[in-house]
Amino acid sequence: MDTFWVWGVALAVYGLFLAWYVNWRGPLKPKEIDDLMARIRAHNPDTDRNDPAVVRSFLEADDGREFFMLNLVRVASTEVADPVTGQMRPARAVMDGYTRVFLPALFRRGGHPAIAARKIGPYVDAWGVEPGPEWTLIGYMRYRSRRDLAILVADPRFGGAHDFKFAAMPQTFSFPTRPVIMTLASPRHWVGLSIALIAALAQIALLMGALD
Repeated sequence: MDTFWVWGVALAVYGLFLAWYVNWRGPLKPKEIDDLMARIRAHNPDTDRNDPAVVRSFLEADDGREFFMLNLVRVASTEVADPVTGQMRPARAVMDGYTRVFLPALFRRGGHPAIAARKIGPYVDAWGVEPGPEWTLIGYMRYRSRRDLAILVADPRFGGAHDFKFAAMPQTFSFPTRPVIMTLASPRHWVGLSIALIAALAQIALLMGALD
């Protein structure tokens, strides 16, 4: 019984995964940057929180590769007003109004949380810096490309969702990074290995079924 077709299916599935997960379009072009910045300014008029010049410089330095955004977040310790109802609610519950919109949109564009962790103790090392807020949690978000970040920021659907984030998070600090050492396996690896394992088990099952 010919069972090698299983590996053809596995390769096709992995190819579809890579088509979604990897940026195949290369770096941003100048015209793209101009168009995206115009959309970002149109849908994000509040420049007190985000400097458009900083965003543009990051896009202009695009190398087409993935990157990881480090987010330091302080979630309000008290109840805050819901942006829609005005009702006082726990800040974490209000922030869910943002994450429910943002995370699916990030996933659709090949991004995902790489690490999310909450602070469990005081600062162990801190010198040469201004006193910082008592950060609540950190998020390390994987973006497929700078293009995907810009498209998400320019998406008008996030206008209302951002109100939930601003209400729940009185302070945040974010900057893009590229890992120098990464001991956690990339989805490129574990997804490929998982597909290979499933294909191998399927092939064994088919061969055993043919022997019965």
